[in-house]
Amino acid sequence: MKCPFCSYPEDRVVDSRSSQDGSAIRRRRECLKCARRFTTYERLEVVAQLVVKKDGSREPFDRGKVLSGMARACRKRPVSSQQMEAEVERIEQSLQESGEAEVASARIGEKVMEALSRLDPVAYVRFASVYREFKDVNAFMDEIKSLLRLAPPAPADNGEAPPEAARTDAAEGA
Repeated sequence: MKCPFCSYPEDRVVDSRSSQDGSAIRRRRECLKCARRFTTYERLEVVAQLVVKKDGSREPFDRGKVLSGMARACRKRPVSSQQMEAEVERIEQSLQESGEAEVASARIGEKVMEALSRLDPVAYVRFASVYREFKDVNAFMDEIKSLLRLAPPAPADNGEAPPEAARTDAAEGA
């Protein structure tokens, strides 16, 4: 490893640790010439998958693109960057475990929509509207209806007071 300060080709490892998620090894190094320290990360090299786009073109998988798409959908929503990062990690790992050299962009988009549906329904609809190229309000409504069918039922608000409030009102009137 060349020193980033003086380009000397030899150094010594001062400290080694696993990264937080265990996917890399962090090494603190010291240059044997200038004695300055720097950090390197050692990661498992995986075969880069190619993404086959709608038009048939191919490009390397870019987790940054997936993350930025999720971030746009989650803008001003109660979803943390850690939650999005974890979902992108799951998506990337799932694609790598498939062992396929090429993956359709549609498959990645579906995985992103699955992740967003778990994180935030509004972000899901935002992403789906762009991804599925909704042409009109009816397309939005159809997607929202399908989302509502999957969601657990919310408590009914029929304007009646809950039983506890009814007892309190009755006790005050007596």
